[in-house]
Amino acid sequence: MSYGSAAVGRLKSGKTVFVEGAVAGDNVAVELVQDKKTFARARVCQIVEPSPLREQRPACQAACSGCPWRILSYGAQLEAKRANVMDALVKNGKFPRERAEQLVAATVPSKREWGYRNKIELGCGTDGRGLLSLGFYQEGTHQLDPVECCPAAVRPLQKLPRALSGALRYALGSETCGLFRVGVRGSVRTKDVEVALWTTPGAFPRAVASKTLASSCKPTSLVRVMADEGAARKVKKVEALFGKGCWEEQLGDFRFLVSAPSFFQVNTAQAEQLVQLVLEGLEVEPGTYVADLYAGGGTFSIPLAAAGADVVAVEAAGSSVRDLRRNAQRADVEVEVVGGDTARELPELGELDALVVDPPRAGLAPGVVDSIAAAGPQKVAYVSCDPFTWARDVALLEKSGYQLHSAVPVDLFPQTYHVETVSIFRRAIQ
Repeated sequence: MSYGSAAVGRLKSGKTVFVEGAVAGDNVAVELVQDKKTFARARVCQIVEPSPLREQRPACQAACSGCPWRILSYGAQLEAKRANVMDALVKNGKFPRERAEQLVAATVPSKREWGYRNKIELGCGTDGRGLLSLGFYQEGTHQLDPVECCPAAVRPLQKLPRALSGALRYALGSETCGLFRVGVRGSVRTKDVEVALWTTPGAFPRAVASKTLASSCKPTSLVRVMADEGAARKVKKVEALFGKGCWEEQLGDFRFLVSAPSFFQVNTAQAEQLVQLVLEGLEVEPGTYVADLYAGGGTFSIPLAAAGADVVAVEAAGSSVRDLRRNAQRADVEVEVVGGDTARELPELGELDALVVDPPRAGLAPGVVDSIAAAGPQKVAYVSCDPFTWARDVALLEKSGYQLHSAVPVDLFPQTYHVETVSIFRRAIQ
């Protein structure tokens, strides 16, 4: 399996081909959709001989591309994710294959193979009759696949897409009123459900939308997020239309209040695994000076502080900064919160005992590895959601005096190729 939706095979000529709709071990007849000099892309026309790894009855038969690995057995998914992390270390990190094999542990399985996502994001479009339609975008395109139910979501959210479509059609009529995205979060632990309507700034029928959605979807919170449409999604303002105005989740011993624009891991049970691996890897003691970079709402900062560490947390997003301060106060722990860019703030933190980094998919920003080396922590925990940018940064950290000690893939995203990796580095003896 590639790090993507396609399986990797060979044409009769020997050329590598990436095949959509296939799994490792399949023998398939394909239609070429792209034929390059060194590789090709294709889609399945016929399964000549199915792989023993192929899942015969996936829990979801929807046409959307949100769970591309649902046709692969779960055990094979876990093995493929470990293989992709090792491949990234070899290809991007330039590690010998033998060392990568030794360092990368078996993938930690998710307690739930389905029904695990505490958040779904629905794009907005119109159907053939010109009525509002909600669904998932096909990866890398603006093509919207309508969806009425999502088995990957936690139970309180699974049937919400259909209810939301009907309610919003009633509330907005034939107009979109600037609505371009609907975010929904749900918790099986706190029973909270939040609906976030992402719109462009401007007029919006607040009263009728609030009344209709509160009645039909029964959320504990309904908010409107006014933002620029597009990948950047620069938030202008958030207003509560109904309920408590935020979403609450229980993670380990702590409750987190999360604002609609703020990041929170989508698989709560597996996020607890991330926290445990970081705590065990850093071996913090009372008084250990720890920096948590890209800190979000405090997923790592608060457990570290509760373990006795002196924690400084750096986060750039304003909503997450506010959430972090509020969550630390609710947990009755001391966390020094710095609102700002990691690359700019890290050099100002002084010498560190330990460090946690949980960057976005792009990995560490330029200059951050040099700043980590200057701060001199004895141990670094790097939590990554992209094996290839992580492997690039692993190589940079090793050149800067840190040795990769362990890497544990954690499956936060069953039925997809995505994988989270918790890696621990130790400073080389000077």
